[in-house]
Amino acid sequence: MSWDLTGPFILELEVEAAAIDEYGHVNNAEYLRWIEKVSWAHSASLGLTLEDYRALDRGMAVHRHEIDYLAPAFEGERLALATWIVASDGRLTLTRRFQLRRPADDRTLLRARTRFACIELSSGRPRRLPTAFRERYGAALVCEVP
Repeated sequence: MSWDLTGPFILELEVEAAAIDEYGHVNNAEYLRWIEKVSWAHSASLGLTLEDYRALDRGMAVHRHEIDYLAPAFEGERLALATWIVASDGRLTLTRRFQLRRPADDRTLLRARTRFACIELSSGRPRRLPTAFRERYGAALVCEVP
């Protein structure tokens, strides 16, 4: 498949009936659920699970989503959702990119970008990225410029 960036972390999906809205295609809220799902899966693959977040009393909370819906998806289709960590200031924020493709025709259905801010889970207040976040997320950084 044609990915926008190198080295994607990929989650394969199959569109279920529950994802379909009144227009007969995937509801926009479902795309957000998939973005969250691939983000957690990628984090876990880097060694940062929800349990790690809780133990550190830190988490990455969405600050901003940007989503471009390029084409619809339909029930029963198999899709591939990729993510990359493309930026981190090493202090408070990191940014992920996403690309959703339909392998059957190699079409990109969605592109998205999410900026996360590190928070203290117990208070909800912004806090510095812990060393584990800086090291593991930093090691996964992908350059956006070819």
